Amino acid sequence: MCVKIMFILGGTSARTIAEDISKELQQPLIKVTYKRFPDDEFYVRILDDIKGEDVLIVQTTYPDTKIVELLLMQDAVYEAGANEITVALPYFGYSRQDKKFEDGEPISARAIAEHISLHADYVITVDPHKEHLLDFFNVPAYSCSAVVEIAKYLKEKDVDFVLAPDKGAKKRAQQAAGIIGCESDYMEKTRIDGTTIKIKPKNLDAKNKNVAIIDDIISTGGTMAKSIRELKKQGAKKVSVACTHGLFVGGAKEKLLSAGCDEIISADTIEDEFSKVKTAPCIAEMFLKISQ
Repeated sequence: MCVKIMFILGGTSARTIAEDISKELQQPLIKVTYKRFPDDEFYVRILDDIKGEDVLIVQTTYPDTKIVELLLMQDAVYEAGANEITVALPYFGYSRQDKKFEDGEPISARAIAEHISLHADYVITVDPHKEHLLDFFNVPAYSCSAVVEIAKYLKEKDVDFVLAPDKGAKKRAQQAAGIIGCESDYMEKTRIDGTTIKIKPKNLDAKNKNVAIIDDIISTGGTMAKSIRELKKQGAKKVSVACTHGLFVGGAKEKLLSAGCDEIISADTIEDEFSKVKTAPCIAEMFLKISQ
């Protein structure tokens, strides 16, 4: 692997990913000091001489405090005289607020993107909620996907078919199924009457099958839990759920498990007990593409 000499700076929300990218690219991590003042303000100091060097900063912008950390990290790298700064956002917080739903609201994704663009030459995101989010950055922005690594993990689980939770996500399911070598489908909602909605795979039969539902984000887990229950009612042998960004808020874990989920799988963009898939390979691959 031929990579021009550069340094990698891992933020507090993506230290493991930064370490993994360092191994993938065989490039050094920047020595850095992070701390919090008594009033909880963030402090960062770059300890290496990076003047004239290219730097890859890796930081998930979730929760809110991590956004401020990233902006200060960028400023520190800029002030240290870095040549070219690439910012990798394993999870881009506020990405779902990509338009105004009511008068008086901000376009939050654009606001955050514009601030990140201040001291960045390139930006890389992993499985953004929508591709047009890349247009909010004022510098060239690229996306990569963890679906390949998720599919590799699922392939070892003898999955019979992959489901998208809705028609809009079916391309992700199709991509994963192609790697696994199985069929794909999506969950379709059918209104039976004024109060009853039936949800089931559009074309495939779940009976006695090992099914994996794949999506980009699992937040509260409500939609996934409904899908799991329906698949179990239809006789599915095992149901796993997989996502790139596992927020798992509002009792999501309990909802999924109580619905009968056999395994919860997420990438490591937000590290937790379900982070079983690494995103460093796709970030490193994209970095190589844009740096050549």
